Amino acid sequence: QVQLVESGGGLVQPGGSLRLSCAASESSVDMYTMGWFRQAPGKQRELVATINNAGRTTYADSVKARFTISGDKSKNAVVLQMNSLKSEDTAVYFCQFREDTFPFAVFWGQGTQVTVSS
Repeated sequence: QVQLVESGGGLVQPGGSLRLSCAASESSVDMYTMGWFRQAPGKQRELVATINNAGRTTYADSVKARFTISGDKSKNAVVLQMNSLKSEDTAVYFCQFREDTFPFAVFWGQGTQVTVSS
């Protein structure tokens, strides 16, 4: 089973930056997607950004031009660079690993808190 370890969360002022990292244990699948979701209090979990094994990325409209997701295939790691942070970005951020081949399993990290406040 894939295990995900997240780091980099914390408190930052509006307009500041944070860099989230997610390291995955070794997986036998060659086709996968890794990414970040976030959940604010009282709200449902939402997609932030993803990157697959081929390097293709997706972003939520709310974070485009501000966040950048990248990966290190050799280390099974993904990094989310968050710039120009807003109070609306405050949430618990969860890393996800999704197999894109059978059995299409999905794994989640424990979550890391990001708070944007002055």
